[in-house]
Amino acid sequence: MLSDRFFKKGREFLNVRYPFLAGAMTWVSTPGLVAAVCNAGGFGCLAGGNAPVDTLKEQVEETRRQTDKPFGVNIITIAPLYHEHLALVKEMRLPYIIFAGSFPREKEVKLVKESGAKILCFASTLSIARRMLSYGADALILEGMEAGGHVGHVSLAVLLQQVLFKVAEVPVFIAGGIATGKMCAYMFLMGAAGVQLGTRFALSEECCVHPRFKEKLLKAKARDAVSTPQFDSRLPVVAVRTLRNKGLDDFGKLQLDLIRRLDEGSLHRSKAQEQVETYWMGALRRAVIDGDTAHGSLMAGQSVGLINNIKSIKDIMADLVHETEEELARVHRVLCA
Repeated sequence: MLSDRFFKKGREFLNVRYPFLAGAMTWVSTPGLVAAVCNAGGFGCLAGGNAPVDTLKEQVEETRRQTDKPFGVNIITIAPLYHEHLALVKEMRLPYIIFAGSFPREKEVKLVKESGAKILCFASTLSIARRMLSYGADALILEGMEAGGHVGHVSLAVLLQQVLFKVAEVPVFIAGGIATGKMCAYMFLMGAAGVQLGTRFALSEECCVHPRFKEKLLKAKARDAVSTPQFDSRLPVVAVRTLRNKGLDDFGKLQLDLIRRLDEGSLHRSKAQEQVETYWMGALRRAVIDGDTAHGSLMAGQSVGLINNIKSIKDIMADLVHETEEELARVHRVLCA
């Protein structure tokens, strides 16, 4: 198969059959979902998020019970329990750790590498990519602003030119706005070691989010998944891509209220920032677990507009592989004609 040639780098690095990653999604990437992706030949990622240490440990152990395949654990550098998570993943000797949220310090990367783990870091510029590699990152993930959840401000098309085309020494995985194997084929042709998808796996049979959450995503169009704005530089907002609803409007009102209180001097900047982050933690749970699609956070990538069905993980993986192979074969025929 033509795809074997293009899968080789990611396949060998992740030790999987297919270099398709299920991105770590807080409240969504449960052990059941992660294990299902791994058992179907892909690479699943547990979301550390803001989970209590004992909870994250239980999730790792449960995932290990459900699959004997390798998987990753995503830890958030700006999470309140970040350093406790670092100590835990080192202790549990996990094979793959993904640093997300912001960029880890060199000593943190080295700390985890001492346990034998391979390290994946996100990079939003070439200089950051070079810095992560100098710290010891074994692979990079480029995530375009089209993705769901917490995102940056640069489109995948620019990141590909800025980083993928200039970094050859380590595997580079691609994410953001991708839902089809046909698109994955072109990522591989451009040099990607693999492709990470989130929203596509959230709309799977094995994903245990609330049915109303899935229903909203199925009905959504690409333009419905918008990135949250920042109104004042004193109150930095890590952009979140989510579907439009009353909860998104409420977040805007919260920012304006916090800015007013900052102007009055009745609220310290650090407390205001804390309220911004706390809002999204609670809002996501309300949507994903409780099914409050009006006030909760409906995090989704713009690829949501490309997905109109719910399938098993096995079928999703089969589709990705088949469509990738089919498009690679078509391109080969065109080039060799």
